[in-house]
Amino acid sequence: MITIVYGPKGTGKTKQLIEEANKVARTAKGHAVFVTDTKRYMYDLTRDVRFIDLTDYNIAGEEAFCGFIKGIIAANTDNGDIFIDGASRITGKPLSEMAAFFYMLEKIGDNLGINFTIACSAKREDLPAFIAKYLQ
Repeated sequence: MITIVYGPKGTGKTKQLIEEANKVARTAKGHAVFVTDTKRYMYDLTRDVRFIDLTDYNIAGEEAFCGFIKGIIAANTDNGDIFIDGASRITGKPLSEMAAFFYMLEKIGDNLGINFTIACSAKREDLPAFIAKYLQ
């Protein structure tokens, strides 16, 4: 399952993601993973959330990011929730060109029972059509 947290820059999407990750870490059976491209939020997450700063791994592009996400999952089959802050920024692609990325996450989530929560910097009316089915 994919959940989208959206809004223009500066509207609290990351804070919402952090709060949800902390909540999930306290109550979920599987592990929670928080993926971003900065160490800025490391201390806002409880120690039960696995924090990954992608700048440590030199991830460049959508394919590399997809592979990295698959590697996280392959390394630990106990993952239940993966939170991604700034997927568009990490891949270097506009959100409108990331349909394949979201399709890949949807298939993995469905097959392995992993929930993805992704922050997208855009107003609701500016989100691409393929994201509509992930909005609540």
